[in-house]
Amino acid sequence: MPRLFTALEIPRNAAMSLSLLRGGLPGARWIDVENYHITLRFIGDVDGRTADEIVERLDRIDRPEFQLRLEGIGSFGSKKPHSVWAGVTQTPDMYALQGEIERICQRIGLPPDPRKFTPHVTLARLKSSRVDDVVHYLSGRGNFHTAPFTVGRFVLLSSRESVGGGPYLTEEIFPLHEARSAFPAMGNSAMQPAKSLV
Repeated sequence: MPRLFTALEIPRNAAMSLSLLRGGLPGARWIDVENYHITLRFIGDVDGRTADEIVERLDRIDRPEFQLRLEGIGSFGSKKPHSVWAGVTQTPDMYALQGEIERICQRIGLPPDPRKFTPHVTLARLKSSRVDDVVHYLSGRGNFHTAPFTVGRFVLLSSRESVGGGPYLTEEIFPLHEARSAFPAMGNSAMQPAKSLV
């Protein structure tokens, strides 16, 4: 059975911006552009029945689409760095979605995810990179950011046994609904254009 996880996709423009960060770090194995994503919840190897139940419950999620931006880069593993990532802006709607997926997974009997949710896009896996090289790489790219983009869906991805980093297969797509306006409906009189001061 393939390993399953829920994720947010990275739109092409943002992925192209991320791809410009590739290179310049000895010992890095760079993730292919088409495999960039933000993991919401790692599910792991489950049987077919559990996978079907997960899909059925995820399909009932009713949450609004939201805006995200990728911002900043960093690494995991302070004394022995093992990966380089791009950061994600803190968005309440993303955290709410991730929290609901986590609750669904626990309700069907999966153990809680032991890791704190830290939204990021993995850019490279590091095998033998020196700390000094990683620090040097990060120091020259700290102001990285993308334009905001709309997240209109989340997906269930699968990965085959590999050394990590893809290829990933989209198993299911779960749309988010259009965000409702923050402003209450107003009568026509309130919608008149402002008078010119000129």
